Amino acid sequence: MKKKSGERKLSHSEKFHSDPMNARLLGGSSFFNDLGSDMISPLLPFYILSLGGGGVAIGLITGLREGLSSLIKIIGGWASDRIGKRKSFVFLGYLISSICRFLILIAGTWQGVVSFVALERFGKARDAPRDAIISDSTKRSGHSFGLQQMMDSAGGVVATLILLFLFWKFNPSFRSLILLASVLGTLSLIPVFFVKEPKFKKTRKSLLKGISSLSKNLKYFLFVTTVFTLANFGLYMFLLLRAKELAGGFLLPIAMYGLFLLSYSAFSVPFGNLSDKIGRKKVLFLGYSLFFFLAIGFVYVSNVIVFSILFGLNGLVYAMTKPCEVSFISDLTKNMKGTAFGFYYFLTGVITIPAGIIAGILWNIDSRVMFSYIAVVSFIAILLLIFVEEKRIN
Repeated sequence: MKKKSGERKLSHSEKFHSDPMNARLLGGSSFFNDLGSDMISPLLPFYILSLGGGGVAIGLITGLREGLSSLIKIIGGWASDRIGKRKSFVFLGYLISSICRFLILIAGTWQGVVSFVALERFGKARDAPRDAIISDSTKRSGHSFGLQQMMDSAGGVVATLILLFLFWKFNPSFRSLILLASVLGTLSLIPVFFVKEPKFKKTRKSLLKGISSLSKNLKYFLFVTTVFTLANFGLYMFLLLRAKELAGGFLLPIAMYGLFLLSYSAFSVPFGNLSDKIGRKKVLFLGYSLFFFLAIGFVYVSNVIVFSILFGLNGLVYAMTKPCEVSFISDLTKNMKGTAFGFYYFLTGVITIPAGIIAGILWNIDSRVMFSYIAVVSFIAILLLIFVEEKRIN
């Protein structure tokens, strides 16, 4: 079959950009890191309750996990722009997370658990430099970020399967699970060695000047994502508690968490590809809207089967929003991508602190009050998203 006139053969560079190895390698690191992290995460709310913590403690740990680490995320992104190196920041971030997971073993109070879990998240300083590497390595950012998110969440799926098997066969102690998770998490360091760092022009701008140089449209988009994060701040911990109330045990909530991660993993690449074709804004609108309707559903649902379905559908929200948000930032940023991604993680991270605490207070009043509040905030984010200007994707 002859090619139509005007068509040309893709160069080796363009073929690389269509399916970059860097996204696969960094996705591999994310897989092993989340394999370790997500063996611990679904058990944290139950462990905190067993140590005397309540709804506020759970909201606090939800917020601190992202909130405190966001302070170093933006520094990591900007520093990688300033120094002209990103790979070393990625390696150091995974190393910090690996070490801190071992330190969680010594915690004997819920305050200690909160402290070490928050400290572990300081390894997230790697996120902005990692995303900048992916952005500079590809012309199809939706696909590449979807691939990275897919492998990231796939680690959580495998972690959940391991937990279910271990509880079914051995009923292990919390400490033994943390130790196993910590060992598996160290494998995240290996793929980073094989990442080929793209060359880019380093900047001499200060952090504040770098942020001020970002476009107005990008800053407004970051404001919209921050408002949405005020609603979708790490809701799964409260969903796990609600699932336990409905199911009366631990295994079914963990299985629901696995379903959530499975849907997140399975649909990240398809929705990333879709955003490459029809635009980021449309896919984000779908994701924000789905979350709004799910929040309303959680207010009224008391049937464990229906709740499980809604829990799983929440994974679609992440698949629609997470790859598209970072792809949107990539589209709107030419220079100082580390700073741009770092500022995004900073804003969406810091807002999780008040978001988690507010949700915890409302949870202690009534779970339906908390879900109603979340629905209102997400609806506001949908309205704000309408006014974001989207860059045309070629």
